[in-house]
Amino acid sequence: MGAASWLLAPGTKAGADGVVRREMRGMWLATVANLDWPSKPGLGRREQQRELVELLDVAVERRLGAVFFQVRPTADALWPSPYEPWAQCLTGTQGRDPGWDPLGFAVHEAHRRDLELHAWFNPYRVANHADPGRLAHGHPARRHPRWVVPYGGKLYYNPGLPEVRRFVQDAMLDAVRHYDVDGVHFDDYFYPYPVAGASFGDDAAYEEYGADFAHRGDWRRANTDRLVRGMSERLGRQVRFGVSPFAVWRNRSTDPLGSRTEAGVQTYDDLYADTRRWVREGWIDYIVPQVYWPLGYPAADYAELVSWWARTAAGTEVDVYIGEALYKAGRTADPAAWRNPAELSRHVAFARRYPQIGGHVYFSAKDVARDPMGALARVVRDHYGGAAR
Repeated sequence: MGAASWLLAPGTKAGADGVVRREMRGMWLATVANLDWPSKPGLGRREQQRELVELLDVAVERRLGAVFFQVRPTADALWPSPYEPWAQCLTGTQGRDPGWDPLGFAVHEAHRRDLELHAWFNPYRVANHADPGRLAHGHPARRHPRWVVPYGGKLYYNPGLPEVRRFVQDAMLDAVRHYDVDGVHFDDYFYPYPVAGASFGDDAAYEEYGADFAHRGDWRRANTDRLVRGMSERLGRQVRFGVSPFAVWRNRSTDPLGSRTEAGVQTYDDLYADTRRWVREGWIDYIVPQVYWPLGYPAADYAELVSWWARTAAGTEVDVYIGEALYKAGRTADPAAWRNPAELSRHVAFARRYPQIGGHVYFSAKDVARDPMGALARVVRDHYGGAAR
């Protein structure tokens, strides 16, 4: 934060690069499996538009300033893409034209409300089932079966193939070329999360392309690096580029540079995503670690992870926004802290101690709307005295 940052208007702060930006107050709006929107597949255009507008209006009411809209949930698209079929979540049938352009509509309506619209993409997930025959006729995964790896009952594109990495970049960049989006946003799925007893079937790709690597893990991380760095280079300065990873890069027991955590998943080792490197190398503009644990949680303390990411970003031009688990508020099966309506407000207060932390993003839009226990209302009352600007 710049020395004169205390002079900034409420709701704004200097980013890591010194550029003054409004505080990030965002929400993820998920479309995969109709998680947030549309409420169910097959609704008419007017009903889908009404639901989408209502969620954008809720963001404004909660004094948020950005929406991370999932526009490529399962290797399909929420715009008329020349690369991939229409998304199944719209009509219930992948490839069926919904008769309107959800991404174009969302950008227009978000900007009318002074909301940023970040286009959220999942790079490699093809389907939440393992049957290629259920994909739309002409789907790239059906035309190029070599590209696809079944794993854990789902289908994924193989990150080890250069043609796959190029294709998914092309598919995502089509949205940037045709719409006035404010950002390109990747979620936490690169190589898939581990599934007990299953192995990711990339033997042939490793044999063909991994000769320069002594260990398959190093090759996989290099593949993910190539995707992220390549996307960054192709985007240039058109829009901001960010990623929302699982929050634990590595535990300190694994690596002295890691966080004082005891997480069962480490992005470096299990998802083959060297998220720390992307920040230190400046390949991304912002990072949104999903710090989905409460303050004081023994295995992954919110305070420890926020301070670790702040230190990681120090001296770089990468902004850090903290991903918040609004969806856990009030859950009885989770740690008792989530039953305290003030927990998320405590998170915001704690994170504001660090100049590298530029705001928060809440998962997800339906929880922003229904606001379990009034947890977000408490955040708004305590911290969001004015609209983000």
